[in-house]
Amino acid sequence: MGENLYLYKEIKEQYNLPDINPAELAPLILAHIGDAIYEVVIRTVTLSKGNRPIEKVHKEAISYVNAKAQAEAADTLLPLLTEEETDIYKRGRNAKAYTKAKNASIGDYRKATGFEALMGYLYLKGETDRMLELIQAGVLQEQQ
Repeated sequence: MGENLYLYKEIKEQYNLPDINPAELAPLILAHIGDAIYEVVIRTVTLSKGNRPIEKVHKEAISYVNAKAQAEAADTLLPLLTEEETDIYKRGRNAKAYTKAKNASIGDYRKATGFEALMGYLYLKGETDRMLELIQAGVLQEQQ
C-alpha cells in the first residue's frame, strides 16, 4: 500500500475505534460503506476537471454512481478479480436487500450491491490501491 488514502486507519485511530475484520461483516454493511467510499472517489475525479457549474459536476458523478453503471463495472471487473474478491462480490450480489431498486432492474441492483460490497471490503481491509485500480479499470478507463 502506497501513501494514498488509508482513511479508514486514520479515522479508526482518531476516534479510538476497535479493529474490524471486514471478512466478518454482513455483505450489506460492506455495501453501505462501499457505496460511500466509491462516491467519494467519483466526486473527487469529477470535481478535478475544474470549476464548472455544480449541475454538470453532479450529472457526471451520477452517471457513474448508479446501479446500471455499477453493474456494468462489475461485469467488466469480474474476470480481473482474485478468488477472495470474487467471493466478496458474490456475497454482496446475493445478499437479501430489503430496499427496492430505483430506476434499475433487480439484476443490475444486485450486481451493484456486489460491486459496492467489494469496494467496502477493500477499503476496510486497507487495500485502497487495489480499490482504486479496480475503479480505474471498471469505471474510469476513459478518464486517462
